[in-house]
Amino acid sequence: MPIMPVFPLGEERLLTSEEVAAVFHVDPKTVVRWARAGLLKAIRTPGGRLLRYRPTDIRALLAEDTEVVEAVSA
Repeated sequence: MPIMPVFPLGEERLLTSEEVAAVFHVDPKTVVRWARAGLLKAIRTPGGRLLRYRPTDIRALLAEDTEVVEAVSA
């Protein structure tokens, strides 16, 4: 399963599904589906129910998305 089971302490502030959804202009449930499908790396909180996302992973996904859009537009 692509979702990491450990909540990293002392690292960068993690984003919620709602915050990531705002970046991509999608519903938060879509972000959760992406994580479950392995399209987006996610980290489970200690309780195991909530997902969080590293900003570096989100920036990398945005960069990939931009490259795809530029390739299609060319």
